[in-house]
Amino acid sequence: MNISRYLNKKQDSSSLAIFRLGFGFLMLYSIIRIFFKGWIETLYIEPSFHFSYYGFEWIKPIGDYTYIIFLVCAVSSFLVAIGYKYRLSIILLFLSFTYIELMDKTTYLNHYYLVSLISFLMIFFPANASYSVDSFVKKKYYKSIPKWNVDSLKLIICIVYFYAGVAKINSDWLIDAQPLKIWLTSKYDIPVIGNTLFQMTWVHIFFSWAGMLYDLLIAFILLNRRTRAFGFFLVLSFHIMTAILFPAIGMFPYIMITCSIIFFDQETHKQILNKILSPFKKFLNKIKKIEIYEFKRQKIIQTSLAIFFSLQLLLPFRYFLYPGELFWKEQGYRFSWRVMLIEKKGFTEFKIVDSETSESFYVINSDFLTEFQERQMSFQPDFILEYAHYLGEHYNNNGFNDVEVYAESFVTLNGRPSKRFIDPSIDLMKEKKGFTNKKWITNLDDEIKGF
Repeated sequence: MNISRYLNKKQDSSSLAIFRLGFGFLMLYSIIRIFFKGWIETLYIEPSFHFSYYGFEWIKPIGDYTYIIFLVCAVSSFLVAIGYKYRLSIILLFLSFTYIELMDKTTYLNHYYLVSLISFLMIFFPANASYSVDSFVKKKYYKSIPKWNVDSLKLIICIVYFYAGVAKINSDWLIDAQPLKIWLTSKYDIPVIGNTLFQMTWVHIFFSWAGMLYDLLIAFILLNRRTRAFGFFLVLSFHIMTAILFPAIGMFPYIMITCSIIFFDQETHKQILNKILSPFKKFLNKIKKIEIYEFKRQKIIQTSLAIFFSLQLLLPFRYFLYPGELFWKEQGYRFSWRVMLIEKKGFTEFKIVDSETSESFYVINSDFLTEFQERQMSFQPDFILEYAHYLGEHYNNNGFNDVEVYAESFVTLNGRPSKRFIDPSIDLMKEKKGFTNKKWITNLDDEIKGF
């Protein structure tokens, strides 16, 4: 297909409008859910120390004022949904949610990252062109928008699914059915099937292969008009089941279900919106219809999006830059759509040594970390290093001299026996934080074949 011809293709603006409605209200519900579960207090305000992303150490919770950030996110989500002051609202949603995501690395989830990416993309698109308060106030209804706007949203969803499927093509997942075997056998309390089916090896293997094939193929099934309805049925079935079996994954199933609606054709979107907004039909009919939405600086936007998607396609493969087993060392693991691939647990304690007096003692982690933070820190190397530096600086400022910090760390991965994770002879205070290879992580001594 000729690129310029494709870029000039148009699509009914209802497709962006229905995505805006679904995404905005889902985000509003997510923030309300976080508030009522008390997570703002327990995850962001109570901890005295927060794990930061490298380069974003300056982003921290701001005490009780942290509630304001969540309030801004909730209000902007609602305004995005109804399409009021859309451009400002979506920018505020992107900035506030991304700030929330960056405040503490212990809360990282794939769908948080996805929300930031989607809200960033939506800044560039006229999702308020129709079926919005903006269109009512301005009395302008844009019937058509560029097709590449909608296709960009489809593409990010396709990348998430396909990369998640490729990541599952590994020996742990497909041959050993790990970590699903660990998780399913623990569901013995589920009536009827918990004590029977979920204890059977063939069921673990079936679920593993089904999960891989679903992630790998679902985007292509949704893109095909003939198989789209069946594909959406699969989306509903798969994500509702994962939400029931694995509630810890939070809003991810509902985000993927909502986002998958974008794959339906424009006529379906228009019919759904007309039914939902039928009470406002009288007002909608008074709005002046304009045929095509014209972009300003369209070439700049298209170039920016081309760079954005190039990064999304390449970023998951940065793990090739690091030696050793990815699932063990986790260098290049985050932001690569590796969903539900590992079950790691660890025990990590830190030895503080005063280099002048040679006095030493072991730290009680609960003096500095919450239970959740300690659990996350215990098996993730960048967490361990950051916490070690924090401890060293803390004791250097409290009467100790040139503190050395050593870690006694043992980790188990996907059912393997626990083994030493960090070289105990390495003074972690001398190791720099950053993207360089962490040579102080031990080797797994086992090969997980796959991508």
